[in-house]
Amino acid sequence: MGAQVNAAELLQQALSSNIIPNQEFLLQGSILDSAAENLLHRLRGLCDNVDASPETFSDIEMCFSLKLPTEKTPVMTVRVRRAQDVEAPLQLRYIGQPELGDRTRPTLVRSSLDIACTPLVIDFLTEMGFRLDFEYSTKGYMFRKGRMKITVSKILKNMTEPISQSYLVELSVLAPKGQDAIAEDMRIFAEQLKPLVQLEKIDYKRFAQMP
Repeated sequence: MGAQVNAAELLQQALSSNIIPNQEFLLQGSILDSAAENLLHRLRGLCDNVDASPETFSDIEMCFSLKLPTEKTPVMTVRVRRAQDVEAPLQLRYIGQPELGDRTRPTLVRSSLDIACTPLVIDFLTEMGFRLDFEYSTKGYMFRKGRMKITVSKILKNMTEPISQSYLVELSVLAPKGQDAIAEDMRIFAEQLKPLVQLEKIDYKRFAQMP
């Protein structure tokens, strides 16, 4: 328990020192399976390298949390992503809480840190006291428009079973702090995807308050 508490304290000190240099700007939405092909066609026309096929991906994502015996809320949550279709390092990702600020801001903004790792990262997290909460698979398509990344993905359980009859659509940019102008570029791009898909700034706190 002592090592776990010490690890939690060190992590909290690091986060409070603002050591994470990047922010993720994010808009999300969903589209029914029956309309997904129309969206993919639209994205091929709007995004870079229109003559090439969209990049595909197939990943497993594991969510780990660090909790103290005296606390119900996790001290920290991190994700480990492993590609299933290509040989690539595992990706360790920390995502911060959405920033409080102007309600008229076009996108959700949160701190984000991505690190390429070896498979030993799972053992490392376990030694620090992290525990696996859940895991799922994602499979889909990725497009790029300048700095913007657009993914259209199906979320799967047990590697093969879709959890719904729709695709998750995400528009994101990872940028250094202070580049808030990118949010307006994302809003303009999202407008071009209507009415096929409505990309929005999701209020996660609203879901947490639901019974």
